[in-house]
Amino acid sequence: MIGWGRFEGYSLASLRKDVISGIIVGVIAIPLGMAFAIASGVKPEYGIYTTIIAGILISLLGGSKFQIGGPTGAFIPILFAIGMQYGYENLLIAGMMAGVILVLMGILRLGVLIKFIPKPVTIGFTAGIAVIIFSGQIGSFLGLQDMKRHEGFVDNMREIGQHLSTANMYSILTAVVCLAAVLLTLHFAPKVPGSLIGLLCATVMAVLFFNGKVATIGSAYGEIPGTLPSFHIPLITWERIKSLIRPAFVIAMLGAIESLLSAVVADGMTGERHNSNRELIGQGIANIAAPLFGGIPATGAIARTATNIKNGAVSPVSGIVHGVVVFLILLLLAPYASTIPLAAMAPILMVVAWNMSERKEFLHLLKTRTGDSLVLVTTFLLTVFADLTLAVEVGLVLAVVLFVKRMGEVHRVSKVLPDPSSVKVEAHMVSEHHDCPQIGIYNVEGPLFFGAAYRFDNTLPEPGAGQPGIILLRMGKVPLMDTTGEANLVTLVKQLHASGGTLMISGIQSQPLELLKRTGLYDQIGEEQFYEHTGEAINQALGAIDYGKCAGCRHAAFRECSAFSLPIEIRQQRVVAGQIKRGGLEV
Repeated sequence: MIGWGRFEGYSLASLRKDVISGIIVGVIAIPLGMAFAIASGVKPEYGIYTTIIAGILISLLGGSKFQIGGPTGAFIPILFAIGMQYGYENLLIAGMMAGVILVLMGILRLGVLIKFIPKPVTIGFTAGIAVIIFSGQIGSFLGLQDMKRHEGFVDNMREIGQHLSTANMYSILTAVVCLAAVLLTLHFAPKVPGSLIGLLCATVMAVLFFNGKVATIGSAYGEIPGTLPSFHIPLITWERIKSLIRPAFVIAMLGAIESLLSAVVADGMTGERHNSNRELIGQGIANIAAPLFGGIPATGAIARTATNIKNGAVSPVSGIVHGVVVFLILLLLAPYASTIPLAAMAPILMVVAWNMSERKEFLHLLKTRTGDSLVLVTTFLLTVFADLTLAVEVGLVLAVVLFVKRMGEVHRVSKVLPDPSSVKVEAHMVSEHHDCPQIGIYNVEGPLFFGAAYRFDNTLPEPGAGQPGIILLRMGKVPLMDTTGEANLVTLVKQLHASGGTLMISGIQSQPLELLKRTGLYDQIGEEQFYEHTGEAINQALGAIDYGKCAGCRHAAFRECSAFSLPIEIRQQRVVAGQIKRGGLEV
């Protein structure tokens, strides 16, 4: 599970790099962990506990050498909503359930499936989460008093509007100083943790000049304890499990998406390759363990993972060091953390929201004005104005519907005839006055599945007097077929057999062929009716037509028709003389 191969060739020089990187990332993780916890509606120390427990386990057991795990901004809306609706203890249970789901996903090797979630869905809900995080910090930035936090975006905006008159200038100054310090640090010293510099500047200013005039972590949540909480197993009942399965699934899916996305980013920066299934198992174990110590759900953090790599990390040891550093700082400096102004937390989260907003990708997809734009906007609006669970569900369903529609549009069925000038079969050769009443040749292109069934049925001739006795389907461009497509062929075969007709198929690919063999339709059609090349099938079809019906035909669909349409006495004489080959392409 641990994967000792990731430590192959490890040396003291590697340890030194990991320790340095781990210390830097650990220092960065402290303000972020507290800020994410507060924004999620829980006490700040729970974010620190998550950073320690989950951070160490994700690095130790995960599938990426460089992944840094902990609380992230993406979880804020869903965790806040669960806490509001179900309470803190149920939030812990939902996190543990999500951990079990992640472990099962890893064991069942479903890590690759996460990559199939459409980009418009991920960008839509990520941008929506960013809006929720940013707007949720306006109250703290302005120092608004007596505000109540609501689950809905509109209710929170209304609450802000109703309390604007209570804005605190000292809080605004504190927030502005923190924001300025963060932005200036990012611009002039990008390797220095801007969030920590901003937090220190704002806290020092508030303590020296605004003491007692701005809300702090201590005044809002009480003193931060300098130790980890005791081990505690929440009371898990079947009723709780049933009521929490939906939010737990959303936590698991969101955690899986963000952790694997972070691992992919790490691969791109280092040239390494992560193990997605092991990563899910590691994430799952971490999320099962963290709630036992009061921690909230965690996942891979892209920004912290990138920082870890940029500072020289070479193995998972850096992630373990990062967790240990956070623990040591908790033991030594917890009392001082209580003096941090809440207004200083707001700009840190606002910058996080701005960075995670995917604004460039959002605008790019929006400008395409395609079905992807609809999925993007729908997911985004539902994330902001409804909830993340509904947004992801609707976004995925809408993306699937649009995909099926597009694939159905790719499917084409066209009637064709040989073109003497190109020795190919072409659709433009078929017209009202140039067709064969006895042989119908059709090009079938694109997947033959439930989304394309209507096109297949609408193009083929209706059963009855007008249907050719022989139908040849050219299926070389049908990459796949499902049971609905197979059912279309079953219907066609029954219609032809009922009227004494024949179905021929040429160039069929392996997947459709295997499906027809498994369902028994291959034997029903007849092995002899499957041809590798269209020319062979046409030769056989011309040898099986009723020449009596050719007499007097003026369509001349095939070059043989000039001979087949002769009076029967003359045609028999030429056959005897060898001038006409039955079933051949020569006259």
